[in-house]
Amino acid sequence: MPAAEEPVLAVRGLVKEFTLHLIDGRRVPALDGVDLDVHAGEHVVLAGASGAGKSTLLRCVYRTYLPGGGEVLFRRGDGSRVDLAALPDAEVAKLRGREIGYVSQFLKTEPRKATADVVAGAGVARGMSAGDARSAAADALERLNIERKLWAMYPTVLSGGQKQRVNLASGLISPPRLLLLDEPVSALDPVNREAVLGLIERLTGAGVAVLSVFHDLEAIERLADRVVVLGGGQVVASGPPTEILRDPAYDLEVAR
Repeated sequence: MPAAEEPVLAVRGLVKEFTLHLIDGRRVPALDGVDLDVHAGEHVVLAGASGAGKSTLLRCVYRTYLPGGGEVLFRRGDGSRVDLAALPDAEVAKLRGREIGYVSQFLKTEPRKATADVVAGAGVARGMSAGDARSAAADALERLNIERKLWAMYPTVLSGGQKQRVNLASGLISPPRLLLLDEPVSALDPVNREAVLGLIERLTGAGVAVLSVFHDLEAIERLADRVVVLGGGQVVASGPPTEILRDPAYDLEVAR
């Protein structure tokens, strides 16, 4: 990518702490001045020990958590830049629907909504027509090996791996500009894991900026352009996976 290209995501001085209301109101720092960039077509993987702040960082970018300080600068499709940390909730919701995707290992949806409707609904939220969304939902479910007989069922009756694939289908039905992934293959068998990893590769190849958390060394080596190591809520290292993953100085907590 051109060195001068403006990143899709630029995190600057990000701070987040949690207040333990049941323990004397104690404050626990989670992120303490994090800086990082993610460019179009780049896949950046967050690594580090448990409690380093990886998932917290993703949730601050998605605004599930409101940062306590710093900036989360997002470059929209029209070229304008907004600070997600300061944007009103209604504007954040619009960007989530159309330009920012988030996929975790857990599926949260309406309990009485058919699986195919859950995925199609995500497409409509991204600006697709109802017909196009249904067609795209069918394609996504087929790509992720969800049997047709399950499409009319409620996601609550699906297995953990099936729920995770439905979650992925919802997040990827209409590729966003920025995709946030939090352990997206943790519950998948080898065949479906391969299908998901291949899909993520195609998305970055199409120009989607990806920021993710994986605990799978093979997946990180395959997908990551860059690995950012967090420790104590700060960035302690950043570089290509071939350099970072094999360095014993970092407690990466990955399956080798």
